[in-house]
This record gives sequence, C-alpha cells and structure tokens, in this order.
Amino acid sequence: MSHDEGVLEVRGLHKRFGEVEVLKGIDLDIHRGEVVALIGPSGSGKTTVLRCLNGLEVPDAGTVDFADATPVDFAASPSRAAVAGLREHSAMVFQHYNLFPHRTVLENVIEGPVLVQKRRRADATADARALLERVGLADKADAYPYELSGGQQQRVGIVRALALKPRLLLFDEPTSALDPELVGDVLAAIRELAAEGWTMLLVTHELRFARDVADQVVFMDGGVVVEAGPPSEVLVSPRQERTRQFLQRLLDH
Repeated sequence: MSHDEGVLEVRGLHKRFGEVEVLKGIDLDIHRGEVVALIGPSGSGKTTVLRCLNGLEVPDAGTVDFADATPVDFAASPSRAAVAGLREHSAMVFQHYNLFPHRTVLENVIEGPVLVQKRRRADATADARALLERVGLADKADAYPYELSGGQQQRVGIVRALALKPRLLLFDEPTSALDPELVGDVLAAIRELAAEGWTMLLVTHELRFARDVADQVVFMDGGVVVEAGPPSEVLVSPRQERTRQFLQRLLDH
C-alpha cells in the first residue's frame, strides 16, 4: 500500500491544563497505510495528542487536518460540532478497554455504528460478527465484559474501533493494563491490522513491537517532538542525546 497519500496533518498543537503546558507545538504527518509509534516517558504528552486528534480534548492552538475534511483550527475557537467531527475520521482504543459493563460484547461493538453513524442495525450486526470472528471472539458475542479476560476485552475494544470504519486508528498503550501473558494476543491483532494496511497512531512502550511494525517512530518528551523517523534510525541510532537516554533507561530495565 502506498504511503504517499496523506491522511492527517497536524501543525502547532498546543494544550495546557491550568498552569501546565502539556503540548508545546506538536507537528505530525501520517500517510495512508502507515503505522506511527509514539514513544516517550510518562507525562510527555503522548496520550494528550491522541485525545486532541479524537476530539476528546480541545487544544488551545494548532490545526488538525484530515484529508478531504475541513481543517480544524483551534486558535479560531472552532464550534463544538467541528471538534466532535474529528471523531468521524478516527477511532480510539483505550488503555483500560472502556467497554460498557451492562452490555454484551455485540452490543458494545454495534453501539457506535448504529447510534452515531446511523447505520442499519442488521448491517452493523453482520459487520460486528465478522470482525469478532477475525480476532477469535465469535463465540463471545453474547458474553458480558466481566466474563472476558483483559486480553479478550482489549480485542473487543479494537473491534469496536474497527466497526466505525475510521481512517485512522488511535491506540493508547493498548497492552499496558494487561498481564504479560495476554499481551501477545493483542499485539498479534494489531500486527494483522498493520499488515492489512490500516493507518494507525500507536502510543506504546513495547519498543520491540514498534521496531517490527512501525513505519515511523516519534519520540516525545516534555510536550515536544524530540525526534522522528524510521525505527531503524530512532530506535537503533538516534540523533538526539535525549532519545538515547530514554532508550538506554528502558533497555536497562
């Protein structure tokens, strides 16, 4: 799949919470079919970037431009509808699954397509069952989240995002809440999506996975992009001392 067609262009993204400036001017380009891994220490602003792209947080300044959509300029105080519109282009897989506990797996998956996208329930249900089959959970459609392992719940979270047919999948540390033996299943599901050509932005601390799957690695620290490039550069021979320190500390653990 060619990577020459842009899906997302972000320029000058700023976000503060009270006195703390969490994002200090983030630029990001993601092309169709590309997997971008966002790495960096806790508190560097990685999750805030995802939440801004998905309209869950409203940046103070900067533009978010999805191809074929009207760019959203946050310095110009966009309407609530314009911010919510970002969710038409991307879908988020959360660290802690965020499934509705009182709804079955199938109901969790079809809620967005039916209620938000106004798709026919029969179509959404057929799609959901096919997606659940793809991640090995066809037999869990009528189960409730509490009946599933953490790894199964996270795979449902991935299916719920896929059901929205987004142009960009956002993953916020999708394996960090899982027991170590469950991590492999979730990474395998993400690896398959990458092979199929889904466009993804992935916040992760799984450096080996990032090296194997990502087309581009972006290292953030202190609310800025310190370094970005292919994994062979950023993870193997980084140019910036700060990147080297971060990788060394992770490798020492």
